[in-house]
Amino acid sequence: MTDWSFLTKHGRALICIAHDPGVRLRDIATTLGITERSAFGIVNDLAEAGYVVKDKDGRRNRYQVQAHLPLREAIGREPTIGQVLALLVDTNTKRARGSHG
Repeated sequence: MTDWSFLTKHGRALICIAHDPGVRLRDIATTLGITERSAFGIVNDLAEAGYVVKDKDGRRNRYQVQAHLPLREAIGREPTIGQVLALLVDTNTKRARGSHG
């Protein structure tokens, strides 16, 4: 049986970021089963497309998901990124971090 997923690596990376805005590329890579270099490319793709904004916090990055944006592919009434993430990310377990994570 072929390995496959309902969500792309980009979608899964966005979920990691939504769950923990201070997530490290190393942790995204481990979660997705890819290299850090690939994780870096995916996060850059998301940032260039405007879905996440990267901010420096000391030596680390913090990310802010732009939840108001529509999905990239038109699939009907075009829900926003935030509406999709609300279904996929348990906000009750979202890590609350201070500004210095």
